[in-house]
Amino acid sequence: MQKFLEKYLLPIAMIIGIAFHNPLAILLPITPYLLSLMLFITYCRISWSDIRLTKFHYILLAIQYIGSALIYLAVRPFNETLAQAVMICVLAPTATSAPVVASILGGNIASVAAFSMFSNLSVAFVAPLYLSLIGQTGSEVPFITSFWYIFRKVVPIIVLPFFVALFLKKASPDLHRKVRSAQIVSFYIWAAALTVVIGNVANFVIAQDDGKYTLEIVIGLISLAVCLLQFGTGRMIGSRFDRTIAGGQGLGQKNTILAIWLTQTYLNPIASLGPGLYVLWQNLVNSYQIWRKNKKTEKLF
Repeated sequence: MQKFLEKYLLPIAMIIGIAFHNPLAILLPITPYLLSLMLFITYCRISWSDIRLTKFHYILLAIQYIGSALIYLAVRPFNETLAQAVMICVLAPTATSAPVVASILGGNIASVAAFSMFSNLSVAFVAPLYLSLIGQTGSEVPFITSFWYIFRKVVPIIVLPFFVALFLKKASPDLHRKVRSAQIVSFYIWAAALTVVIGNVANFVIAQDDGKYTLEIVIGLISLAVCLLQFGTGRMIGSRFDRTIAGGQGLGQKNTILAIWLTQTYLNPIASLGPGLYVLWQNLVNSYQIWRKNKKTEKLF
């Protein structure tokens, strides 16, 4: 049963989210707490002795932050909502599940884990700056006020689980080991959060229904292109450091739950369709990579 769920939980979560988008709307306020819990379980898994930032990680971080700003500025003249959708797909930190996929593909787990942790922690400080400059609140209130409002909302969700995980390891090593061994729980929490936010994406699309879906289609196609570009660029950079798989996972696999929540809360909600579809594209890419690896393994035997 567990293997079945691991294989099909993504499409099941997306179908439930779309089918029951109206009743799921009441669960939207719990999304930040699900994010925090998911990050807490992930942080408990990380072995701190293996965490070291290298030149490889700094290059990926530069692409995440500088690249997201540049792509926003490039697309903005054509359409503001499209620019926000593309920007958040690049700005989003690495998925907490990236080290798991990297291990399945035979990649450097410690390297991906290090980047995943610093990518998620640093975005808590960078995202408020970006969202204040381009978000809905920026035009209504002063920049500093807008920045502080977003900062104090985002930082506890991402950073607090990190310190709780550190405290638990010192205060109760036994409980910490139990949490560390229960990583499957994080997967189910991710599925629950995905169901809620996908339902919210569906609500926004339906609410602005004007019979034309040109923008939505373009967002979907561009998010696919960005997904493939990030996986490809990450693998290319990683190959120079003998970390091809780690590079692809670090740059390509995104924490889309966080990205969707940030977009729905601080940007144009329609832009959340970008990361909403990105979760589908990245899982298709990873499924293909795992299939190829299994095929190669079968040939060896």
